[in-house]
Amino acid sequence: MGSPGDHETLGTVVREARVGAGLSLREVERRTGIANGHLSQIETDTIGKPEMAILWDLAALYGLDFARLLALAGHVGWPAGSARQRRRTTVALRAMSELTPADQEEALRYMAELKGRREQGG
Repeated sequence: MGSPGDHETLGTVVREARVGAGLSLREVERRTGIANGHLSQIETDTIGKPEMAILWDLAALYGLDFARLLALAGHVGWPAGSARQRRRTTVALRAMSELTPADQEEALRYMAELKGRREQGG
């Protein structure tokens, strides 16, 4: 391998973190609820831009920097903005992870509604 950061991809970072933690794909699935096949596709960079919530779960499980995973996944625009905005986003993601799946869906519907209102100028 080259020096740190050479050809670093999201897949290599999360795979190395998983292996370093001594976890199988199935164990990560049990702990996060993310299907092991989906995890495998992220680790092989077949899925290069997974949802932010998945990256949050992996960052939390592996002790990785969430902003770094977002950048590697190409989620541009985050962590744009002020430190206060980034903290709010982090708090929101943490709160979402503590909700039931049904409550998460309801919260996402509400956020979509708010976004739609803003886009319509209301």
